[in-house]
Amino acid sequence: MQCRHVGATDRVEGVSVSESSTSEYSSAGPAAARLVAQHLVMKPYIWSAVSVHTHGLRNLDGLKPPFVAIANHSGHLDAPLIFGGLPRRLSRNLATATAGDYFFDAWYKALPTKLFFNSFPVARQGHGSRSAGHRGLASRLLADGVPLLIFPEGTRSRTGAMARFTPGAAALSISKNAPVLPIALVGSFAAMPYGATVPVPGRPHVHIVFGRPLRATPSEIALQFSERLYRYVVEMHDTTARAYGMPTQADFQRAVALRTAAAQADQPETPPDSDPEATNPEA
Repeated sequence: MQCRHVGATDRVEGVSVSESSTSEYSSAGPAAARLVAQHLVMKPYIWSAVSVHTHGLRNLDGLKPPFVAIANHSGHLDAPLIFGGLPRRLSRNLATATAGDYFFDAWYKALPTKLFFNSFPVARQGHGSRSAGHRGLASRLLADGVPLLIFPEGTRSRTGAMARFTPGAAALSISKNAPVLPIALVGSFAAMPYGATVPVPGRPHVHIVFGRPLRATPSEIALQFSERLYRYVVEMHDTTARAYGMPTQADFQRAVALRTAAAQADQPETPPDSDPEATNPEA
């Protein structure tokens, strides 16, 4: 159940989709199919494979669509955890920004992606558009009341360490006056590391932390709001990680630095250039 999600490094506003309207993301028929797929297939499997702990549900009490959900992204567990952890009233029509060049270039990939995650295609930077179609679908979905799930790092972490957020999700929030729901996923990387196709054995512990919905202040531009969101997600992640004896972002960053240093130390030294004056007897 793998889904390559995209974030703000991708062109959220530059969506390529063949003659599509926003109604398919919120109509009753597809919503009923998603209910069966998510709650009778996806959630039972994920919750049986990992031990899921949910925090901050009280922060969701006053939240109503549309909103922009964001989270750190380290693996294919992330979207199923978010969909399974959210109350149904918030996840019912949640639409996930997904790499259009990969998942929407063939029907047999697009169908399960849309079924499980209500995905909409996004044209990623550096990838040519595979089909002509409408642009600005993310903005129109928000305008029509459909909440979005965006991973603002832009890709899965290979190490567990979070990359800086890019400002697409923050910009959408500001332009459509929609709150951002920050989510921290703790233990997801260890439960299903990069390259794994199923969670590791033993039902590892994973924590879903829902933060307070946030909006940009009147003086904040998208870059500043995005940076504030990044700091908040890191804070939620690390507070939970320390409480349960799990790696913090500083631990992940330290491990990356150590591996990088070890790899550099293993590189053979390049001999210094010979001194032409020392080898030329006539100099």
